[in-house]
Amino acid sequence: MSLPRREPAPSLEGAVSALAAAIADPSRAAILCALMDGRAWTATELSAVAGVAASTTSGHLMRLLSNGLIQCLTQGRHRYYSLAGHEVAGLLENLMGLSMRPQHSVTPRTPPQLRHARTCYDHLAGEVAVSLYAAMQHKGWLAADGLALTPLGREQLEGMGAVLSAKPKRKACCPCLDWSERRHHLGGEAGAALLVLLEAKGWLTRTPGYREVTVTGTGRAALRRLFGLTLSLP
Repeated sequence: MSLPRREPAPSLEGAVSALAAAIADPSRAAILCALMDGRAWTATELSAVAGVAASTTSGHLMRLLSNGLIQCLTQGRHRYYSLAGHEVAGLLENLMGLSMRPQHSVTPRTPPQLRHARTCYDHLAGEVAVSLYAAMQHKGWLAADGLALTPLGREQLEGMGAVLSAKPKRKACCPCLDWSERRHHLGGEAGAALLVLLEAKGWLTRTPGYREVTVTGTGRAALRRLFGLTLSLP
């Protein structure tokens, strides 16, 4: 009796190539960029974003699912798609940074509102986020390498109302390179908690389906009081 033939495990090079090919299609790239707002989208919404027919979108979603780039959540008759995790968001953010690298001119091509403030999956990015990160460093809220909150930083964030886990399942804090500003903003659990806090207090607002974030008048006053930030209008 012969044993069933075992297929050889894919090589690292082959796995990397397959993942890159899944991202490379313009329609799939548009879907992934849309999901960078941290929300779950329906196939119909993603079809409109990608500018392709629903049947074509279905094939693109299956390709992204099979490569572990997105996940699907079913609620009743509806299916919602989101990025598969923080690692995928980090990969996409790095790719965005490389794609926006100036070739012949240093003139920014990023739309002003998107550059000013936006979501980076589950945390804040853009000029506002970079300024917040620098202020937190200056105040001694972050460790020198940016990989942890100092006891003072944790105390101050929790005092503002941020919810931080004692034993987070992900990085508690990390510097995330901002693709439009080329400087760091706050990622990890602390970055996500800060975004939730700012939104809960009404200091910023988000428009469903878009990554752009608007800092409210109350938010500008609060950020000036707490962090010493004087924000310019986008």
